[in-house]
Amino acid sequence: MVVCGDDGLAHRLTAELRDMYGQQVTLVVPPAGSTGAPARTRVVPAGRASALFGRMTAVVARPQSGDRGAIAQRLIEAADLDEEALSAAGVEQASALALVHQDDEVNIRAALAARRLNPRLRLVIRLYNRKLGLYLERLLDQAAAVAAPDLERETVDASTTVLSDADTAAPSLAATAAVGTSKVVQADGLLLRAVERMPGERGASAGPGLCTLALLSASGGDPAGADGPDGHGGRGPQLLPDEQSVREANGPAASGPAAGGPTTTGRPAAGRGTIELQAVSYTGPAVSPGRLAGRGAPLGQLFSRRLRWSLFGVFASVLALAVASWLTTRDNPLHAAYLTLLDLFAIDDPAIGQPVSRQVIQILSGLTGLLLLPVLVAAVLEGLGTFRTSASLRRPPRGLSGHVVLLGLGKIGTRVLAGLRELGIPVVCVEADPEARGIALARRLRVPIVIGDVATEGVLEAAGIERAHALLALTSADITNLEAALCARTVQPELQVSMRLFDDEFASVVYRTLRAAHPQAVTRSRSVSTLAAPAFAGAMMGRQILGAMPVERTVLLFAAIDVAGHPLLEGLTVEEAFRPGSWRILALDLAAPGERRPDLSAPLPDAGKDRRTELVWNLPQGYVLGAQDRVVLAATRQGLAELLAGAPRVRAGATR
Repeated sequence: MVVCGDDGLAHRLTAELRDMYGQQVTLVVPPAGSTGAPARTRVVPAGRASALFGRMTAVVARPQSGDRGAIAQRLIEAADLDEEALSAAGVEQASALALVHQDDEVNIRAALAARRLNPRLRLVIRLYNRKLGLYLERLLDQAAAVAAPDLERETVDASTTVLSDADTAAPSLAATAAVGTSKVVQADGLLLRAVERMPGERGASAGPGLCTLALLSASGGDPAGADGPDGHGGRGPQLLPDEQSVREANGPAASGPAAGGPTTTGRPAAGRGTIELQAVSYTGPAVSPGRLAGRGAPLGQLFSRRLRWSLFGVFASVLALAVASWLTTRDNPLHAAYLTLLDLFAIDDPAIGQPVSRQVIQILSGLTGLLLLPVLVAAVLEGLGTFRTSASLRRPPRGLSGHVVLLGLGKIGTRVLAGLRELGIPVVCVEADPEARGIALARRLRVPIVIGDVATEGVLEAAGIERAHALLALTSADITNLEAALCARTVQPELQVSMRLFDDEFASVVYRTLRAAHPQAVTRSRSVSTLAAPAFAGAMMGRQILGAMPVERTVLLFAAIDVAGHPLLEGLTVEEAFRPGSWRILALDLAAPGERRPDLSAPLPDAGKDRRTELVWNLPQGYVLGAQDRVVLAATRQGLAELLAGAPRVRAGATR
């Protein structure tokens, strides 16, 4: 396999493919310490790469130029990612190519060149632009079909997958601000939702329970997960536990799910939280109640509260005068209201020679008209001001509380902001760059923004940090995120803090220190490359990967696996094939082998029609897996790597 890139995601992806899946990996990087150098391709001597390879077993820090060969068996330096560089990397014989440069244009050019060199190549491309990525997938898949017409008859997976590290990591980062937020994976038109349940929690289930995916390391004091390296009391999360482990973790009162059977929603007060899998039928996106009404600006946004009360007082006075005129003159109610309006706007004749009551009402109507004039002028000015400032930055309203302070509106912060607003969570953004990528989105969503450096005194206070529910520090600088967390904890010691930190060792030290200093507060750290790398690695292995679901600082993968050729699955019952901590079978695909969809995670072409899913859940434990079966399973990275390592290899231009 070939990986092209030189940032954290590229290095973690290379280590993932090498350590978890046992793949031979070639890493293509720019020349070390050179900028603007002429295009050249150079294979790094094997001695240098081998020496570094023996000293490093995992990527735990920012890789330096001298450490890049430590994570790949073959390292190539190329100033320009052209056909020459791709050929030197062996793309013609490779099974998969990952293009994970931060520059979308570089990845697109390399993808087009790679598809010409090898139509049977499996492509994984990193793009931030989701709409462009969809078009690119179709284009490259069509190019592969034209260049290799016999591709469909072969068992080669020459798919094109476009992923975004921001989209992959954003749901987990947004979930840290909302305890109990569910994670969703799609399989054959069915949505699988993993719900976080705390000890003692009971609630109505949105769908049939399937199984317990994990036992969290946290207790009730930290419901979202004390996800430091040492976990809760030295215990990290337990992935894919068996029935006995669930009962022991939650006490004798807890009833865990039978293997493969339904789970209970109740949990005792003492014990460990769980993540349970539920199946939710897809019925199409629901339109929020205020979606149509929100086409126009609400009255509360156009006019201030003081102005609304002033208008209400004037209208009440006019109504009272109209009623008084009707009662005193015994005139027709409509005619009495008409005369009152004429008096209000001073366009009626003076009430000379008329009854005193009529004269008094006319004078009061004229005074009310004088009061109405400045109110109408103020309403016009406020309305124009609202439309004028709709494109400007909003300031946090006074008295705002229970909100999330989001620091950083780059690629990651922008995606997280969109996710938080979809969940209906109030957000206040802090950004030092007024031209940042997410400013336009925040303005469109009418999210308050504070422009300023977090190191400047008063910036976090302006965002209402003392009344906030949580702080999400998502800038690309670890030190800035740490500084923001420390400043926020000074103002509010029990604030829930989530930081984006690249270096795992640094994150471990920060986590333990903050937990020791503030034991009652929730502290979490997340790495975007760590969250995104399993999804990219899964896509490199083929379309069988349906999705990745983060569990604290670990990851669960969902995959569709053909049983044929897997000695750990074929010929065994569902109960015998279940390996706690490694993999667990969730569903069976009933579709005939020739009619199966190649990618179960892709949206259905007839999603708007009634379509019965071909997946059967809650399989009998005695069902024997045959060579013709395809199953959906949840697995750890190590477990899935072990399964795929035993899969039969496919020739004709690609190997699995």
